[in-house]
Amino acid sequence: MTDGTVKQTGGAKGGGKRRQVAALPWRGDGAGLEILLVSSRETRRWVIPKGWPMKDKADHQAAAQEAYEEAGLDGKIVEAAFGEYEYLKRLKSGAARLVKVDVYPLKVTGEHATWPEKGQRTLKWMCPVEAALAVQEPDLRDLIARFAGIAVPVEERPAPDQAPTPVRVAFQRLRRRVTALWGRARRQR
Repeated sequence: MTDGTVKQTGGAKGGGKRRQVAALPWRGDGAGLEILLVSSRETRRWVIPKGWPMKDKADHQAAAQEAYEEAGLDGKIVEAAFGEYEYLKRLKSGAARLVKVDVYPLKVTGEHATWPEKGQRTLKWMCPVEAALAVQEPDLRDLIARFAGIAVPVEERPAPDQAPTPVRVAFQRLRRRVTALWGRARRQR
């Protein structure tokens, strides 16, 4: 999301948990059920579209907006959160902040050819087991498995990767900026 609005839970200020909203995009049913994951912009790990709550939208509507902005999706979103998970969000300063994410299933009914963050993320439709194993957050992995009605054996659950260091995050940002500038320069020729 782009407006930077942040809501905190529990009345905490500064160091409290922050809350985001996310869409869990899906299509098909039974053996044909698929989940869409997007790569994060900073670390390139697989996640679901998410962002901060929006002042002018209910949380489920904000989650649907994130699905459009990050993946170009339209669909029918559930008004009540299916579940939640927590993750450590790396801040620009390099510090980490615990964020709670409320997840709203989104039955995808359409995909746009262009959208606000096209080119900034990779999108991939996956079967539920593949999607559950692709995400790093154990609670998100369990939420995907529960939504799909599958079990992911404990021995198949990879250990989560360490979060990137502040230097690596800064390098990734610089690489993206150089790539964007290079693309603009090529288009202006």
